Amino acid sequence: MDNLKFEYFSNISLNDPFFDSLKEDYEEFPDWFRRKSNEQAYVLYNQHNLIEGFLYYKFEQDVEDINPPIRGKLVMKVGTFKFNPAGTLRGQRFIKKILDIAVINQVDLIYLTVFEKHETLINLFKFYGFRKAGEKITKNGTELVYLRDLHVIKNDIYQDYPFIHLKNTSKYLLAIKPEYHTRMFPESKLIGESPDIIKDVSHSNSIHKIYISAAHNASDLNPGDIIVIYRMTDIQNRAYYRSVLSSVCVVESVRHISEFKTLSEYLKYCLKFSVFNEQELTNFYREKYPQYVIRFTYNLALPKRINRESMLDNGIIGDQNRIVLHPISDDNFNKILFLSKANESFIID
Repeated sequence: MDNLKFEYFSNISLNDPFFDSLKEDYEEFPDWFRRKSNEQAYVLYNQHNLIEGFLYYKFEQDVEDINPPIRGKLVMKVGTFKFNPAGTLRGQRFIKKILDIAVINQVDLIYLTVFEKHETLINLFKFYGFRKAGEKITKNGTELVYLRDLHVIKNDIYQDYPFIHLKNTSKYLLAIKPEYHTRMFPESKLIGESPDIIKDVSHSNSIHKIYISAAHNASDLNPGDIIVIYRMTDIQNRAYYRSVLSSVCVVESVRHISEFKTLSEYLKYCLKFSVFNEQELTNFYREKYPQYVIRFTYNLALPKRINRESMLDNGIIGDQNRIVLHPISDDNFNKILFLSKANESFIID
């Protein structure tokens, strides 16, 4: 089941083996942990109720204990962040959480301090736009400061993530079957869907998603184009009420299945990011159908779900439209943002 919880420190066991390395790196860690008893952190538990990931953050105004200091900015500090690698892309799940919290709270900067030996963690942050910006000298040694300025836009899908660029992009609705939807978009599950659907697996955790589609116009998609996920109905003849728009994503790439020279190359590309299992993917490859491999980033879960009835009433689609990969105008995309009460902080005009 979904085991990422927002817990009070007082409910978290400091004796969990997960914290051993943090105690080794920071001798004051146990005292610091106890002082935080009334504060909260995100904790990822495994099926044995042991900790696999931990994220604590706080908001600051001026940061004087790093060199150079940060002054006059609203800052989000990633205070304690660690996860046990398990091949399930847990790090991306936490990165998305960090960036979503920062954007929603409209901070200017995000920063963290990290020892140079944690190369994998550093590379993860660098991929999503963080840069080395200084040092912090403590009795535990010298830590590097990595920072992301949320006002600096680089016109790059990854470095700007989770921001969504509107200019010079085409917009589409992409239909996804309900049995795949919640596993791909764990934060976009509908009320009433079982939390047991959400596992600690790569296609749920990842910022990056792959969907194999037979849409005849999928080859029209370009990197940077925007796709709004249309979750198809799970009850026959109830599409007006049960088919909804759930999420906004950005296209990374589209490849025809025949572009992959071998099955092994294709599986390596798809498996971690797709809800389809190895046998399903293998069948697609051998049959060359569905033929389009669409890779995209998961940027924004829509707060209010617009169902098909609302889309019809607001002229976003026509009654004759059967959604597979359906182009929409800029005006209709803006209607979707308005009707869904999307947080405009994620949108760059």
